[in-house]
Amino acid sequence: MQVWAVPRAVRVALLLLLLTSSNVSAPIPTDTGEDLGAAGRGRHRRRAFPGPHFHPTSPTNVTAQLGAHAYLPCRIKNLGNKSVSWIRNRDSHILTVDRYTFISDERFMSWHEAQTQTWTLQVRYVQQRDAGSYECQVSTEPKMSHFVQLNVITPSVTIAGESDLYVKSGSTVNIKCVISDALEEPTYIFWYHDDRRVLGINSDRILSVKRIPPDTSVGTLTIHSVSLSDSGNYTCAPASLQMASVVLHVLSGEHPAAMQRGTNSGNGGTSAVAAAPSSSSSSSSSSSSSSCTYSALVCSGLAVALLATLSWMLRVTT
Repeated sequence: MQVWAVPRAVRVALLLLLLTSSNVSAPIPTDTGEDLGAAGRGRHRRRAFPGPHFHPTSPTNVTAQLGAHAYLPCRIKNLGNKSVSWIRNRDSHILTVDRYTFISDERFMSWHEAQTQTWTLQVRYVQQRDAGSYECQVSTEPKMSHFVQLNVITPSVTIAGESDLYVKSGSTVNIKCVISDALEEPTYIFWYHDDRRVLGINSDRILSVKRIPPDTSVGTLTIHSVSLSDSGNYTCAPASLQMASVVLHVLSGEHPAAMQRGTNSGNGGTSAVAAAPSSSSSSSSSSSSSSCTYSALVCSGLAVALLATLSWMLRVTT
């Protein structure tokens, strides 16, 4: 094979031509994100990167019921490699950093939902002292913060009617536990007779719960054919809420006035109760009856005397 001798000047010119052609590149795409055409197919689009920012739909107020679970979401776009921390503002305590918890209170934890780009702080079994402001902080320079206010609602628990219920032996009694201002129905309502839990496993005692929109739940303990052994203190204990009590008095037949009337109201059937007569009221009633009887005797005696006088006067005149 014959090798052609190439002059030095030609070789230098060819080398320069090769170096110049290798530095030629495709034009840089704009920030519109449009395709690069045939030359740019198979490559990633180039877009402007604005950096981390909070999504405008991230809430600033969250309301939870006492004893329930609270969820505080924080949506962050374009987080990149930055960290997310949750801080309790009342004592500046760092609760979580990313998925790690930095507080001994196990009720607090944080997790990330990649699909919605949301970091959520969970507070389990919310207590009244948990109310306040919480900060979702991103580790940029300077720091970025989004604040969420947690409001805690405490439902009211009461027993319908008076604090003492009087019923006649052999009748049916309904004891109603009314839970108002409740965002959600309690997971359970326990009943106790004195220090023993009422299980409602037989037909004589029936437990039921009814939800009355928008924020009321009523738990009912029904006792059929009550006896003297059913007398005592009854306590309603809803899940994670305060308790309410009532004293049940079962009376025998000698006190027929001191019993439950059994009338129903329009808001779910709470019972109207008549209290047993006190000793003072009994004595006053007795004295009133005696005075009325004495007055009747005096009046009748005067009438007889008056008639006798009139009769005598008529005989004298004639």
